[in-house]
Amino acid sequence: MKILLVYPEMPDSFYAFKHLTSIVGKKAAFPPLGLLTVAAMLPQAWERKLVDLNVKPLTNKDIQWADYVFLSAMNVQEESVRAIIKQCKENNAVIVAGGPLFTHEHDRFEGIDHFILNEAEITLPPFLADLEAGSPKPIYNSQEFSDISKTPLPQLDLIDMSHYLYGIIQYSRGCPYLCDFCDVTALFGRKPRTKSVEHIIAELEAIHQNGKTQMVLFADDNLIGNKKILKSELLPALIEWRKKRKPGFYFATQLTINLADDDELMRLLLEAGFGNVFIGIETPQEDSLKLSHKNQNLKRNLLDTIHKLHNAGFIVAGGFIVGFDTDTDASFDNMISFIQESGIPFPIVNVLKAPPGTELFERMKRENRLSRHFTFSEGETNVVPVMGAEKLTQGFLKVVSNIYPHQHSYERLIAFLKMHEFGKTNIPVPVKYSLSQLYNFAKAILKLAIADKDRKYFWKLILWTYKNKRNHLDLAVLYGLMMYQMRENYTQIVKRLEATQAA
Repeated sequence: MKILLVYPEMPDSFYAFKHLTSIVGKKAAFPPLGLLTVAAMLPQAWERKLVDLNVKPLTNKDIQWADYVFLSAMNVQEESVRAIIKQCKENNAVIVAGGPLFTHEHDRFEGIDHFILNEAEITLPPFLADLEAGSPKPIYNSQEFSDISKTPLPQLDLIDMSHYLYGIIQYSRGCPYLCDFCDVTALFGRKPRTKSVEHIIAELEAIHQNGKTQMVLFADDNLIGNKKILKSELLPALIEWRKKRKPGFYFATQLTINLADDDELMRLLLEAGFGNVFIGIETPQEDSLKLSHKNQNLKRNLLDTIHKLHNAGFIVAGGFIVGFDTDTDASFDNMISFIQESGIPFPIVNVLKAPPGTELFERMKRENRLSRHFTFSEGETNVVPVMGAEKLTQGFLKVVSNIYPHQHSYERLIAFLKMHEFGKTNIPVPVKYSLSQLYNFAKAILKLAIADKDRKYFWKLILWTYKNKRNHLDLAVLYGLMMYQMRENYTQIVKRLEATQAA
């Protein structure tokens, strides 16, 4: 049996790393972990090929080689998915599809022969058994959650890691919180399930042996969802492994802001190598947080909490949302002030959306406020906003135009550098660069420092850091690159929204 695994292209409007990856000579940010794991679940005798459309195009020859095309996707990849389906059908391919995009709305996708919904650890085995028996069904689904401690190691030999900016791994699935706009609990439940420490170390060993990345993302829904097991099992093991192996990479992950309430957890995370954390802050408006059940962000001074994390040694990337029912004209100015004062190097601002399967989606449906099929494009929404669509769009554009251009990014980065301190428990990362990496890095610096129209802000950032906080110079260079990324994101957002309004 010949299986072609296809990962759709991420849209420019969502792919926050697209410009950064190209400028440093990479093709994509992360490998497709889900499909690599599915590949490892297939019978050993089967032949496998993987095509990541973020790295290379899908050819008719690829499709004609395969007996089955396996397709997995997130909501943001719908446009690419539909193009893949069309191309596969033109080549008479049999398509097997799964992933979050299909789990809640598979009936919107014609041309797919078999749907493997929910978690593949549960629904893929019966499909494979039926396929062997010659009687595969159209749909396989389950309301159960899998035991991910039994999930196999991803089949990394199907990719060339040199194409990717970062490595990726997953320790847990699920989140204990019930934010009404988030589909994590609908997809993976409220009880975080974890892999074994031995499994995680084995995955990290494979990445370490590969030796082609400086960061590994723990792609968990909320890494600290189960603090007890994290503190007692995983983090101590990671600390010991890092001391022993001295890998050339550090870790990043997604977690909740109540990390700041646990000093021991902060210390362990830093010592284990987790300096970069993404936190869903959403909004400084308490009424909006209450409305969306973002309870973990309440009863605290959010600015002070972020500053505490920066001072401890973390680098916070923050997610923000405009368009809550309780938002007013003042909400946009409040968000601008909050983001700039927070010093968050890389804020990601979006308009409220209601993903299928969420409490918000059901409420919007009851209130007849779903405007169209779900879209993940920045600045767009499938919710009819209380304040009106035009006012929301203009407010969103006001926010991004006051945080993403170089001048505003520079001001925020200086605020960050002033408060950030490397944690005393951080284990140094012995970084080794290949000649090609050094070449691409030098090319990127030349582009930003000489050719770019906003190069003065890059130089201002570097010079300020050299004079005032020399031990942060490598961070200054990194966030000089990120300033370029943020500006390009902003430019694309504006162009797309202007085109949409004109149409």
